[in-house]
Amino acid sequence: MTTKTRQILVTSALPYANGSIHIGHLVEYIQTDIWVRFLKMQGHQCTYVCADDAHGTPIMLRAQNEGITPEELIAATDKEHRADFAEFHVNFDNFHSTHSDENREIAETIYKRLRDAGHIEKRTIKQAYDPEKEMFLPDRFIKGTCPKCGAEDQYGDNCEVCGATYAPTDLKNPVSAISGATPIDKESEHYFFKLADFEGMLREWTQDNHTQSAISNKLNEWFESGLQSWDISRDAPYFGFEIPDAPGKFFYVWLDAPMGYMASFKNLCDKRDDLNFDDYWKADSEHELYHFIGKDIAYFHTLFWPAVLSGSNYRTPTAVFCHGFLTVNGQKMSKSRGTFIKARTYLDNLNPEYLRYYFAAKLGNGIDDLDLNLDDFIQRVNSDLVGKVVNIASRCAGYIKKKCDGQLSAECADSALYQSFVQAGGKIAELYEQREYSHAVREIMALADKANVYIDEQKPWTLAKEEGKEQQVQDIYSVGINLFRVLMTYLKPVLPVMAEASESFLNIEALKWSDITKPLTSHTINNFKPLMTRVEQEKVDMLVEASRQDLKTEDSKQEHDKKERKASVEKVDSKKDPIADEIEFDDFAKIDLRIAKIIKAEHVEGADKLLQLTLDIGGETRNVFAGIKSAYQPEDLEGKHTVMVANLAPRKMRFGMSEGMVLAAGPGGKDLWILEPHEGAQPGMRVK
Repeated sequence: MTTKTRQILVTSALPYANGSIHIGHLVEYIQTDIWVRFLKMQGHQCTYVCADDAHGTPIMLRAQNEGITPEELIAATDKEHRADFAEFHVNFDNFHSTHSDENREIAETIYKRLRDAGHIEKRTIKQAYDPEKEMFLPDRFIKGTCPKCGAEDQYGDNCEVCGATYAPTDLKNPVSAISGATPIDKESEHYFFKLADFEGMLREWTQDNHTQSAISNKLNEWFESGLQSWDISRDAPYFGFEIPDAPGKFFYVWLDAPMGYMASFKNLCDKRDDLNFDDYWKADSEHELYHFIGKDIAYFHTLFWPAVLSGSNYRTPTAVFCHGFLTVNGQKMSKSRGTFIKARTYLDNLNPEYLRYYFAAKLGNGIDDLDLNLDDFIQRVNSDLVGKVVNIASRCAGYIKKKCDGQLSAECADSALYQSFVQAGGKIAELYEQREYSHAVREIMALADKANVYIDEQKPWTLAKEEGKEQQVQDIYSVGINLFRVLMTYLKPVLPVMAEASESFLNIEALKWSDITKPLTSHTINNFKPLMTRVEQEKVDMLVEASRQDLKTEDSKQEHDKKERKASVEKVDSKKDPIADEIEFDDFAKIDLRIAKIIKAEHVEGADKLLQLTLDIGGETRNVFAGIKSAYQPEDLEGKHTVMVANLAPRKMRFGMSEGMVLAAGPGGKDLWILEPHEGAQPGMRVK
């Protein structure tokens, strides 16, 4: 074990602020937390930061659908995420948000440095555009028929039925998943990061033990196909940070998301005197920086991120550790089978340390997928933790407490056995350091078996029946208690709560790796209380059923949304006919059409087609957003008249509340006409 104190900064990938944490996510956070806890037990200064990834189109749209602001949405998600992580004992030193002042400052600094160094270029590209929502559509917000297998309701980038990948333009019968409108192609100027500028640096970095070999091999494939410039901008409307000197253009979420690591750490540095931001992030820093991520986002973290950092004169990561995906019972997590399990649903049914231990018992340092087999989960936790480790303490504590007044022997009766446990710590520590948790757990459980065998062979319960054997019995049980103490020290990174309960039982300070060199002698322990109960099959069954019920509402909502999209498509298709669906006269009679005078007209920042109109309808003013920007400039509209639907329910839009709808005539585009003042219409007049 090293004696030099290391300065280490550790991060996990940022959870997206658009949804709940599930057990697949927890693989990473538990893996990282175990590593950080181990390093802290070794006496190193190890800082663990994370943040919610709070930008992007999905967050903007979900907030609109729920009738709240994006800020309100991410605040609610932040509260939920923090609670889930805390109850799974994931101990961040700081948890922040990418929608923060620190992250805005860092994003703008990095962008300006890249721009000034010539690593940013502008280019006009063609994208899918929703003409009704007046926004460009990410691939996942376009749906249609798969061009390969004909499956309906598939995303714009891949088919979930046949697995094919394609461009959104290849999709048959495409529709916007937001409005149901048929997307159109539209050009827009975008900003690109010239990744190829860093090919030499990246080739060297990726082959210098900064990534796992499997990731390095995958990166070689990307180098062979050529490094492409990366589109780092998005058009309004978009929830994120606006790019400096580029009105209406926003940083793509994947640009400022990893900067959230820096922002969270900076936020922590501002609160603590013992941490300095520049010491960790300057280009020549000798401190250590590690990212734990899923293998699906390796491309961003092992190519774009190191290049962005290098190009903006910051340090690159010491290493990026990737892990595989989680399967349950050998299959992809499934809602119908009840194996798509939210963190909160698990917490409502089972002890979180069961899952921490099981993940540790299965995790290696590679990128292979991890399987949660529920039968094996029950058996392993019950056998290892309850049947082996806790059993040592429970079978020894009773006699010590009742017959010895809680006092351990003055000497260790089997110092050779005890020292063999202590010496095993070097190998176990190395396995933790290398993230070979499953191997470390096997070593620890082998020691637990050894401790139980020792007690079985000594048969202290038999000796206790013989007169004059009291000291020998006390010695045997004292050795057992001390072996348990060593085992719990080794398991503490995995089971912090059970370790804390063990510290209370043993009547000692916090377990430290360095303290186990000497056994506890002439020491008084406290009453033993159960440290962990068995996993019950019924509880696991309840968890699976709760997950099914938990997601029925979500499935129903998705089915409702699917029907809504279909109805929207049918509505759009009906527009192709000369006459749309007929309505009754009584329906039309409900519409209150009024003449309105436009007393003020303004541009709407971030909207391509909208103008904001203040309308006088005869003693009353209304605020209305109208899609007539293609035909009129604001200064040309003031003083003109228009017809408006006065009794249309107000509609909350991203830009504000629209209190009606104005009508215009013409084929569209620049050919839209409203009423001129000389045409005799007066504000407030009803249109008959």
